[in-house]
Amino acid sequence: MSVSDKEREEIEKSSAPLIEHLIELRRRLIWSLGGFFVAFLVCFFFAKRLFNLLVIPFKWATQWAGLDPHKVELIYTAPQEFFFTQVKLAMFGGMVIAFPLIATQIYKFIAPGLYKNERSAFLPFLIASPILFLMGASLVYFFFTPMVMWFFLAMQQVGTNDQVQISLLPKVSEYLSLIMTLIFSFGLVFQLPVVTSLLTRVGLLSSQALAEKRKWAIVLSFVVAAVLTPPDPMSQCGLAIPTIILYEVAIWSSRMIERAQARDRLAREQAANSAASNTPDASSS
Repeated sequence: MSVSDKEREEIEKSSAPLIEHLIELRRRLIWSLGGFFVAFLVCFFFAKRLFNLLVIPFKWATQWAGLDPHKVELIYTAPQEFFFTQVKLAMFGGMVIAFPLIATQIYKFIAPGLYKNERSAFLPFLIASPILFLMGASLVYFFFTPMVMWFFLAMQQVGTNDQVQISLLPKVSEYLSLIMTLIFSFGLVFQLPVVTSLLTRVGLLSSQALAEKRKWAIVLSFVVAAVLTPPDPMSQCGLAIPTIILYEVAIWSSRMIERAQARDRLAREQAANSAASNTPDASSS
């Protein structure tokens, strides 16, 4: 079978009536929403335990500040505030837990419309994306959140005859919003190598273009960090510096992909030339 026949066969397999696509889309949406709903219920049942787990970085920060971690206190000023905080936490946790299922359903929906080589190229990035997100979230949880909270705790003021007592008493909703924003920001930034590698593989981006835009990327990293993080220099630098490092990783991965594509093209050309050179011999014999 010639190459054109194989391509025609893949196109015929990927083609389907519109009603079949809609039925398939509905089924994938039901699985995705069902998985999210189950994960939401589980996270809401354990919402208080999950919140106490997220408070652990705050306790580490109190130790760094020389305070008693057993006296960490958070407050809520509206009767419904902590309830909606638990709902928000359950939604965030449900989305994180259900993301592998949702990503799998998305892949299964679009995979029939892709060529075999495109499916094999897309699958590794589908696996790498949640891993990189967890790496960014781990950096936030184990290092960045304690560092930010230590910075804020250092602003407290001890009451004396000349000055009033100023203590940090975070609201549960504001603390959750802070740590969720940081996790989302770092998780999103850690997707940079995945996005650039995909764009390079499909030919929409090149390592040379990334290298030429390095100066602009550094400036943009600090601008994005200023928008996504709390308004303090430590938070902004803490997000901007990893972004710049990941940008360099993206340049390196793009170069590796381009070299692999060049080797594949060279191998195909050599195979085609070899086949062309053997054709006259076969016909003469």
